[in-house]
Amino acid sequence: MPQLPQTLHELSVGQLSARSGAAVSALHFYESKGLITSRRTSGNQRRYSRDALRRVAFVRAAQRVGIPLATIRDALASLPEERTPTRDDWARLSETWRQELDERIKQLHRLRDHLTDCIGCGCLSLETCVLSNPDDISGERITGSRLMPERRQGRSEEHPS
Repeated sequence: MPQLPQTLHELSVGQLSARSGAAVSALHFYESKGLITSRRTSGNQRRYSRDALRRVAFVRAAQRVGIPLATIRDALASLPEERTPTRDDWARLSETWRQELDERIKQLHRLRDHLTDCIGCGCLSLETCVLSNPDDISGERITGSRLMPERRQGRSEEHPS
């Protein structure tokens, strides 16, 4: 059986952008961060394998829920390069983020439920400030209406950098 030419299995950056909904500049950024890869043609044009579509979708979904790019890159690095990732591959990756997402959801619920109480308060050492200072952690260290920058070794508080 004759093999299809490699070019039928690849997408240009414009095609990947159109199919994924990501801007060309975002794709270039993802590539610079090691989230997706391309090969260069003899004319120095980028060509992406078709599995880049799933990788871009994964990156965009993970970004929407606040997963840092470095974490996304590490997850994608664990996927096989020689085949398109399967549903099980994606499930394994997303499971590792479940605890982080559950904590973020908990924080968002706390924000929603206590936002009215905290607007205008300004005092981060109140025991009741469940948003900025849960369990009055800051009140044990400092007093006042704002958190002072941590002192860095060899630097004064007047000149933090």
